[in-house]
Amino acid sequence: MSAGRSADGREVQIPLQQVAPSLAASLSVAPPITPPSHRPANPWPSSDPAASQGVPAGFLPLHGGFRDHFVETPEAKYCCEVCRLVLCQPRQTECGHRFCQSCIGNILSQPNPVCPADMEPLFKDKIFRDVCCHREIMALKVYCRSEVNGCQEQMSLHQIPDHLNVCPFFEVPCPLGKCKERMMRKEIPDHLSWKCKHRETTCEFCMTKMPLTDLQKHKETVCPAFPVSCPNHCSFSSLPRSELSSHQHDCPKAQVSCQFHRYGCTFKGLNQEMRQHESTFAAEHLRMMANRNSLLENKVEDVKGELLERYKVLPALSSRLSELENQNDELRDKNRQMEQKLATMQKLMSSHSEKLLEVELELRSLRLLRDEVENLRGTLENVRTRLNALEQGGRSGTGSTTHTLAPLETQLNRHDDMLSVHEIRLADMDLRFQVLETASYNGTLIWKIRDYKRRKQEAVAAKTLSLYSQPFYTGYFGYKMCARVYLNGDGMGKGTHLSLFFVVMRGEYDALLPWPFKQKVTLMLMDQGPSRKHLGDAFKPDPNSSSFRRPAAEMNIASGCPLFVSQSVLETGSYIKDDTIFIKVGRMTRPAAEDGF
Repeated sequence: MSAGRSADGREVQIPLQQVAPSLAASLSVAPPITPPSHRPANPWPSSDPAASQGVPAGFLPLHGGFRDHFVETPEAKYCCEVCRLVLCQPRQTECGHRFCQSCIGNILSQPNPVCPADMEPLFKDKIFRDVCCHREIMALKVYCRSEVNGCQEQMSLHQIPDHLNVCPFFEVPCPLGKCKERMMRKEIPDHLSWKCKHRETTCEFCMTKMPLTDLQKHKETVCPAFPVSCPNHCSFSSLPRSELSSHQHDCPKAQVSCQFHRYGCTFKGLNQEMRQHESTFAAEHLRMMANRNSLLENKVEDVKGELLERYKVLPALSSRLSELENQNDELRDKNRQMEQKLATMQKLMSSHSEKLLEVELELRSLRLLRDEVENLRGTLENVRTRLNALEQGGRSGTGSTTHTLAPLETQLNRHDDMLSVHEIRLADMDLRFQVLETASYNGTLIWKIRDYKRRKQEAVAAKTLSLYSQPFYTGYFGYKMCARVYLNGDGMGKGTHLSLFFVVMRGEYDALLPWPFKQKVTLMLMDQGPSRKHLGDAFKPDPNSSSFRRPAAEMNIASGCPLFVSQSVLETGSYIKDDTIFIKVGRMTRPAAEDGF
């Protein structure tokens, strides 16, 4: 805190850490302290609003105006209408009166504020900062705030912070921090040299530097060179503390135990008596050592016997351990295989459960259609029965029979038409049911083509040039695809090769899938012999080809291998058995970003 006198003779203080950066830095090591009793303590409140006017924080009072001792009495225009002190952060009202910022703030915090000079109502938005008046006040001459301590300097009010940084009469705390005393800046050297209890001093024994308050405790407890007396009261009256431990081993009056106490000797006495004891009881000491040696030898023999017994068991334990390790490895492998099988079975069960649900729904609708067809057949039989009865009655020559027969024939024809429609729907449902039973949802198609020879002859005769497989999918909500085969070849392979193609079909979930189709496709002819030398080819779709864009029709143009396998290789190997071939169309990789191959 800085100290000085106001115009009315009172001493005031200002927080030093807020006076100026250089002064605050020089005293930052000292915590806030209370003034000693022999110096008057006068609060100079701190203020933060000064920053807005370029004035150092802490230079301005928190409440009211400046209390500094001005060289000349300030004019009335520089005084606040409330506190009557020199204006601090002056504010001017609409009626022309000036107030300190804190004073006008107190007035505006009251309900219905009025100017105390003329009782005119005050409005916050009509009160402005008086910059010109503030500049004039900052230029007024004042005495140093340390005038009470003897400083006679005069300066402008705004120069006070800079002056207090160097004023020799300015009160500061002890720079050592722990000291609670305050002094004028010019008294600091003398204080640090002679008066401060926390000044640095040197131990005269070990030459270690420390605060004066710690010197006595250092000497009494830890100083290694401080002279101490032997606790056994021997002839050495004084020796350094660091040598006391080694002296205890050689002190003639120190109590010690015989060095053969671990062998059974119980003698205890002074150091000067120990030599006589060792010479007198040398034979007894040797006997004790011999007895202890004998006991140790017996124990060593016992330990050797135990070790030999355990060594005999070690080979059997080692072999048993090896067997257990092998069994453990086998069990781990079996466990790993079982876990893999279990995961595969769980996936299959999940896919089959969903597929079974779809099949059950189809079966339910199929049963309803069959029941409806049975009802129609029953109705049709009834109509036919009635029709036969009417025909027999018509032969008797009654005229009314002719009129009754015509509506019945119409109804019979209508029922025949309905029956035909339901039979068509039933056949369609049967076909859809068969497709569902054979559909694959894991991106792999195994296509079994029966009657190879007959179908090949039909292809040669141009009756059935190509065959389409049942649809298969990359997932329940994935791409829909199928395979197309030309048994007698197509294009460049016609008449010489089997041509195999991959087709992207229009699916129910195409709007949710990424296009074009980009995943690698594999085409394979399965070898049914023991060697399993399958013939295959793979290609990655061309993103610019229309074959792999989102289908606009039922299916895209097929894309694949016209020269997939020569007919001579196909028909001479083990690829045809029981007039049947197997074709596999599948995926190479399954990216995480989409449900494709």
